[in-house]
This record gives sequence, C-alpha cells and structure tokens, in this order.
Amino acid sequence: MHSFIIASSITALLGLVLLSGCASTEYRMEYEVDPASAQVWPQPPEVPRYRYVGEITGQRNVIEVDEGKGFGAKIADFFKWMVGMKGPSPVPVVLQRPQTGAVDNEGRIFVTDVSRHAVFVFDVNKGMLSEWVRASPQENFITPVGIGIDKNNSIYVVDADLRYVAKLDKDGNPIAKFGGNLLKRPTGLALDQQAGKIYVADTHAHDIKVFNIDGDLIDVLGQRGTDIGEFNSPTHLAFMHGNLYITDTFNTRVQVLTPSGQFSQQFGERGVYVGNLVRPKGVTSDSEGNVYVIESLHDHLLIYNSKGEFLLPVGGTGTEVGQFYLPSGIWTDNQDRIYIADMFNGRIVILQYLGDKHVSHSILKN
Repeated sequence: MHSFIIASSITALLGLVLLSGCASTEYRMEYEVDPASAQVWPQPPEVPRYRYVGEITGQRNVIEVDEGKGFGAKIADFFKWMVGMKGPSPVPVVLQRPQTGAVDNEGRIFVTDVSRHAVFVFDVNKGMLSEWVRASPQENFITPVGIGIDKNNSIYVVDADLRYVAKLDKDGNPIAKFGGNLLKRPTGLALDQQAGKIYVADTHAHDIKVFNIDGDLIDVLGQRGTDIGEFNSPTHLAFMHGNLYITDTFNTRVQVLTPSGQFSQQFGERGVYVGNLVRPKGVTSDSEGNVYVIESLHDHLLIYNSKGEFLLPVGGTGTEVGQFYLPSGIWTDNQDRIYIADMFNGRIVILQYLGDKHVSHSILKN
C-alpha cells in the first residue's frame, strides 16, 4: 500500500510538472555565424562586397531556449528522461533537395524541396519550422519548385509533376489551384505584385505563361527558339525592378523582359571559363540592380551588374563555406540577403550584400 501511494504521488507530480514544463518551452532559430570572423568576397585587400551569414538545413536550426528555464521545466525534463519520454530524438526534419524559395514580409523563409515533396517554412521570429505537404485538399505535392508570395500574403507554389499552380493561405492551407489543363512541365514562378500577374516558366512548352490573380491565363510569352524573346527550356524566374528575369537554361543566357513581354536585354554566354553559362538555373537581383545567376553545372554563383557585365564568382564544387554542389534556385529579401538553394548539399546558404553604390566594375572583376 505504501509503495502504491508513492507511485500515485509520483504520477500526479509528473503530470503537473509536465504541464508546467510544456507551457514554458520556447525555441529560437540559429543559423548566423559571427560577422566579425565570417568569410567575405572578394578577399582582402580588396573591399569586401559579400559576407557569409550562415546556412539553414532544417530542424537542427531550431534550438530549445534553456536560459531562464524554470524549476518546473527542468524537473519535467528529469521525469521525461526517467520514463523514457526524453531520449534520442526521432529522425530530424531536414532539407534534402531544396529547389528555390521566398521570404515574406514577416521574415518567414519558404523553401521548396522536391525530395521531401513539401514546402519548408522557417519562422525566424517564432523559432518554428513547419512542413507543408498539401497542394490541394485532395493531393500532396510531388515536385514543388517555383514559389512566390502576393501582397495579401497568399503563397503560390508550382508543382512540375502535378502540372499546376497551388495557391495556399498564409498558414499553408490550400485554397485554389490553376493551370492544370494548360501547363506541360512548369518549374519557375514569379509575381508582379502591383499588377497582380503570375508568371510561370513552362519548361517543356518553352514559353512563359502569364496568369492573373484569379488563375486565368492572360498571355503567353515566347516560343521555342534561339532568337531574342524565344526560349529553350526556361526554368527559373524573378520579377525585380519592374522587369521579368528568365533563366533561358538551354540557350545558356538570362533574358530580361518588360512586364508586357517586350525584350529588354540579355546577358551571359556559353563558354568554358568562370563567368560563362552552361546550365544556368536560379536568378534574382538586389536593391542596387546587381543580378545573381546560379551556374548549376559548375557549382558557382555568378554576379553581374545591371548592364549584364560579369563582376564576381562565388563557389566551386564542395561542402565548405563558399562551395556548392549542384545549386538550384536563388532569391533575395528586403535586407539584401541572398539565399542560395545548395541542392545536393541539402542546405540554404545565406550571404549578405554589404552594399556600395560607388563600387566600380574594375574593383570587383579582379
């Protein structure tokens, strides 16, 4: 009887402590390195223009806050350990083959992952990681690639195998889909938020399809070919500074169009030297108009100015800081941070553009 009373008391105490422990658990996201010792590009004695910020891989970036943990929470951990509830963690949620991403106005980082068949959502402010798998109420994502966010915080994800664009609310709930009877193999996606246009790179159709915010097809840009305004397997898109940037992958170039589809400029050329394009993928721009292109085959980030002049390479094959392994997409946020989907390394690499409007072409080209 005495042992039964003790066991009952311990059970009751455990229940109370677990409740108090759960209520006080907090998390934060950790991925940034010390800026004072972070790698920069170009290397001194030249003036640095880019700094390594850190990398995101998944659940390991979400850290339980231990500072100031109350007595009840610590006792809860002890009892969880005693009864086997606090032991080796289950298999962590990690990025496997990240494709590209976006950042919303709350600072949440969205990443599409074709191997996980999901959209990862890293909520930096809340210290939370979510994994969205539903493309519609009836279907899960299969091959999510392009992603964009409209001014109402709806999220658009294009799935290459489902062959449609899924529209989700800010919490990841599917609310609409479109393009299913029109798209052959869609990959890239970009939004003109002001005009309410959604551009989709239809890779196997070799064109760019334009939808309105309601999902109606309103235009088709280009056709298969090598002339300006024509494409050969376009993949990634970005809408920046009032223009549409298109990675014309098998034509080994980036084309820039006006919102109405008129040709503006092109840059990049086929070749064997660093700075040439062989398999360009992601493309984006920063607040000063510098253009960033992923050269996937040679594992480089290539940086151009707004005129299309090559400035600086970052990369090379490997797993170390400043190296990549078949990178895919790239995007920026309103802080001029540059996010690179380092696909076969299963991570998002983050760089900071340090900014310098009077930087010269000769300084950066080295």
